[in-house]
Amino acid sequence: MILNQSHSSSILQRENVGLSLSRSSLNNSSNGLISAVRYPKGKKSATTAAGRRGGVAVVLASREANNRPVLDAVFEPFEEVKKELLLVPNVPQASLARHKYTVQCEAAINEQINVEYSVSYVYHAMYAYFDRDNVALKGFAKFFKDSSVEERQHAEMLMEYQNKRGGKVKLRSMMMPLSEFDHVEKGDALYAMELALSLEKLNNEKLLNLHKMANEINDVHLVDFLESEFLTEQVESIKKLSEYVAELRRVGTGHGVWHFDKMLNNALMAA
Repeated sequence: MILNQSHSSSILQRENVGLSLSRSSLNNSSNGLISAVRYPKGKKSATTAAGRRGGVAVVLASREANNRPVLDAVFEPFEEVKKELLLVPNVPQASLARHKYTVQCEAAINEQINVEYSVSYVYHAMYAYFDRDNVALKGFAKFFKDSSVEERQHAEMLMEYQNKRGGKVKLRSMMMPLSEFDHVEKGDALYAMELALSLEKLNNEKLLNLHKMANEINDVHLVDFLESEFLTEQVESIKKLSEYVAELRRVGTGHGVWHFDKMLNNALMAA
């Protein structure tokens, strides 16, 4: 047991001697020693450029390595950000978030907000008409009320987007909608549904014009917003209203309308 302890002590002494040599090399080297890695004593190999002394590989590195200039830099943030710093507005009324957002897009968004609110206004008038006691088509009333809420939500989505891009929301006046929807030949149900279909197609055309303008200006954010939030839903609404118009043309203006109203009301309640 004593011999083992003596043997271990001698090994530690040799290791300490080797490490002392390494530290000594660090002090004597002009470039500086980064680390000392001990290799197994039994392995023998040619002396490397790093140097080996007593089984310890001495790795040297230049102190000037970190001071060398970076060559072929692709992105220099502190240089390139200078132009952006000059563009940060100091006026309290100016938006800090606005970036690559043209006045044309800002004006077009405000116009589309007015379109959405106007369509919502018409649908609300339709809801009030079909909810009258002498009309009493509750399914149509609920359908147009839900449609009015949906269009108002679209307007609010556009308002939120306007603020997000750093624009200013400017609400415009709206024309007073019709309050009577009875039609001598078509009846009120078919006429109102055809009017709704026409409004959705008109709204879709406005959105496509806005999308075209955003493409021409190369505003990819606005293009993505319209495609993901509006265009697909608009096509689906047109398809649904087209089916309603086709069915109402088949049922006529009497008992068939009453039956269609019940079916529409049940479908909306189940949704």
